[in-house]
Amino acid sequence: MINLVFWFFVILIVLSAFSVVLNKNLIYAAISLLLTFLGIAALYVFLWADFMAGTQVLIYIGGILILLLFGIMLTHKITSVKISHTSVQKGIGGAVVLVLFIGLLWMIKITPWKMESAMEPEQTVNTIGTLLMTDFLLPFEVASVLLLGALIGAAVLARKES
Repeated sequence: MINLVFWFFVILIVLSAFSVVLNKNLIYAAISLLLTFLGIAALYVFLWADFMAGTQVLIYIGGILILLLFGIMLTHKITSVKISHTSVQKGIGGAVVLVLFIGLLWMIKITPWKMESAMEPEQTVNTIGTLLMTDFLLPFEVASVLLLGALIGAAVLARKES
């Protein structure tokens, strides 16, 4: 059953990523990006990276994607805009992607994979949270002040001159 769930999320990620790239409506592309991010968070859960899965949901879905959706929705008449410009280099891009895909498949085939039973790792959120609030509190707060300054600077630059 776990393999079926894993392959469901893999197929979800691939199909929604294709939908992000190929969709001409910005809202539909953003919703497809949401599904891609959720699928990647599920893959982090499969890798026992619980902190990374939570970070994926909080930062990418809860922050960046919601900000992107608000930007699309609050921009005047952008919801009805259809992306009509087509790239003239689709063939070259497709060839590069195909060569990279074949190279990755060849590398996977020739790699000697070590197969052994895996033990369930211990949870990492408690350890990371303790380190962030004790040993690395100062760098954590400096990064938050830096991000706040960048946010204020972006708001000042985006403001209309009166």
